[in-house]
Amino acid sequence: MSAPEATPADEQLMQAFAAGQVSAFDTLYGRHATSLWRYMFRSIGDAAVAEELSQEVWFSVARHAARYTPRANSPEHPPARFATWLYTLARHRVIDALRARRPHTSLDTPLTEGTEQALLDTLAAPSGFGPLRRIETRQQAEQLLAALDALPPEQREAFLLQAEGGLGVAEIAEATGVGPETAKSRLRYARAALRRTLETLA
Repeated sequence: MSAPEATPADEQLMQAFAAGQVSAFDTLYGRHATSLWRYMFRSIGDAAVAEELSQEVWFSVARHAARYTPRANSPEHPPARFATWLYTLARHRVIDALRARRPHTSLDTPLTEGTEQALLDTLAAPSGFGPLRRIETRQQAEQLLAALDALPPEQREAFLLQAEGGLGVAEIAEATGVGPETAKSRLRYARAALRRTLETLA
């Protein structure tokens, strides 16, 4: 009996897409589209803008596929994951959008046109921040999201890059252009603040 075929890594899929394999892009999109959208929405607070920005990011991925090359592995320059590159592109879109920011959409704003499902109903979705899965009521979700929104922007950004993008500390540092210790500190403060909120909801 033959061994099951290994699932290709994101970086392999990106290189396959650059070589003309369209299905590789479909696989990448399937893996990351939902978490990327959540990152956008939780950063911007507007469902329509989040959708538009997400599509812009994927267009950029497609346009620049031929130039994408995972960095050569060395002690000074570890290999860059596709996710790091993807969320760096996303972060740039978020920054541009925030510069021309409109008022926040209500937390109850439907996620997509024609549905009543709202962000407060999706906190149980898979997330890098495990305690989010324990939110049981809409009131608890609302309080936690208020705490997330109240974080300093750089702390909220670090948290979302980890929770939605799955980035590690070094990758967050690379995506945001700061040192690893700064990224680690921002993430620690964000998680501590949200943990305090969760403790009050227990």
